[in-house]
Amino acid sequence: MRILILIMILMIAALGYAKESICYGTTSNGRLKGGVQLPSQGKNFISYSVTAALLGRTYVHSKVRKIIIRSYKTLETQAPGKVFKYAETGFREGGRFRPHKTHRNGLSVDFMVPVVNQEGDSVHLPTNYFNKLGYGIEFNSKSKYAGYTIDYVAMAAHIVSLHKAAKSYGANLWRVIFDPKLQPHLFRTKYGKYLKRHIQFSKRRSWVRHDEHYHVDFKIRCRPL
Repeated sequence: MRILILIMILMIAALGYAKESICYGTTSNGRLKGGVQLPSQGKNFISYSVTAALLGRTYVHSKVRKIIIRSYKTLETQAPGKVFKYAETGFREGGRFRPHKTHRNGLSVDFMVPVVNQEGDSVHLPTNYFNKLGYGIEFNSKSKYAGYTIDYVAMAAHIVSLHKAAKSYGANLWRVIFDPKLQPHLFRTKYGKYLKRHIQFSKRRSWVRHDEHYHVDFKIRCRPL
């Protein structure tokens, strides 16, 4: 009897997980129904904070989750040896997500910039409470911070893989927000032509610099708020 009950619970959980999320409104004025949490880590990626995950700050639309996981899987072979870290996403049911002005309907995700250390090894940018979980980091004009240098090739590869993964799921990328003064470095990589052709980068300076992370808004059909 206990085994039967356990099987029923697992079946119900599986059905709930398979159900696609529903987004409402826009990234700056919306909400989310049935958001799902991103995994805390994978073979080549980790979350920016275990505590933040426990506080429910790493939920996204179910299709966005699939896109991100497929993207990281692709990078295992297309960018071997590179490691990545995602940051703030949103709440399970969306809504106001301080201190962000967006991240309200499950379609906004922040990614910490991939970096290399002084030896040239791909490492994770430190994210802790002393640097505001990474958001307090400031890179200089040479893309350097405390012995870390932004890995633009890895970053460009990630954005391209996100776009291709999104298209495979019938979605797209709406925009990428990254410091306009640093964007030219991305276009100088081997992925530059693809980025210019397919990705819309915000050219306006945001209310925060966006040098230590890049903000990605996904394009998925949402219901009116």
